[in-house]
Amino acid sequence: MLESKKVINWGIIGCGDVTEIKSGPPYQLTNGFKLSAVMRRNKEKAEDYANRHHIETYYTDADALINDPNIDAIYIATPPDTHLFYGLKVAEVNKPCCIEKPLSPSYKDSLAIYNAFKETNTPLFVAYYRRSLPRFLKVKAWLDEGFIGEVRHISWQLNKYPSATDVSGDYNWRTDINIADGGYFDDLASHGLDLFTFLLGNIKDAKGISLNQQKLYTAKDAITACWIHENGITGSGTWNFGCNSYEDNVVIYGSKGQIEFPIFQDHPILLKSDTNTEEIFIENPKHIQINHVENLKHALFNDAFTHPSTGETALHTSWVMDKILGKV
Repeated sequence: MLESKKVINWGIIGCGDVTEIKSGPPYQLTNGFKLSAVMRRNKEKAEDYANRHHIETYYTDADALINDPNIDAIYIATPPDTHLFYGLKVAEVNKPCCIEKPLSPSYKDSLAIYNAFKETNTPLFVAYYRRSLPRFLKVKAWLDEGFIGEVRHISWQLNKYPSATDVSGDYNWRTDINIADGGYFDDLASHGLDLFTFLLGNIKDAKGISLNQQKLYTAKDAITACWIHENGITGSGTWNFGCNSYEDNVVIYGSKGQIEFPIFQDHPILLKSDTNTEEIFIENPKHIQINHVENLKHALFNDAFTHPSTGETALHTSWVMDKILGKV
């Protein structure tokens, strides 16, 4: 679509905290990309962001940015309950789009976004950037090379303690049931479940139990699940956001060994097999979405390159999440 352009001008809708270091700078640092405009409803914050990041144009109206003829592609970095609203607007003007994860709070809305871009054959990507991080590509290489034999099962345990905001009762959209029914599960577990389908293939069925144990906020805070991948690999996960300690551990079990790693912590990845034991530390980049954004460039400039995180792959993750939460 944009193969003939030398530079793709990006605009960001929602220049909040996630765009300060994690995702905004990669659109400036990637060769062939330029971050040309940002939008935030608060004029002072939009202007401040633009000035600090040396961006030419800022808006307080999303429609103005979306319809700016100088903007070629758009990154939606707003809370997930607005992804459908903004996503449909971007699809209407046929501009490539990257949407923050999750694609939306529900499979139904995710499907609507996906279909809108598919109907016009407009590229849609989702910021599940772990699919592009070197540390997880190393895990995939170990699996593809058969170092642990045939994969049998994957398990993930994620425990977190309540934050000060949780205990205080102050508002947090991440724990508002009207925005994120699963609470932190929506925000955090989606990263891991999406990665698991990248590593092991799509999931054909999933079931779960979810509830609110702490009563600190309206969303769910305790979820347990089991699933099966299309290739017969089984999976299980437990996520609890009211524990007294932090634990983040994934184990992939195979017929000849296992691989262990965390999803969120910068800890080593560990391979233990019948023939090899290896522990490797691969540091995440300062701007953690840089590899993801560089892959956006490859996908937009080269039709032969398939980005690892598309609207289609994120739609599947939305379906898995809703299956676990009992929403589909």
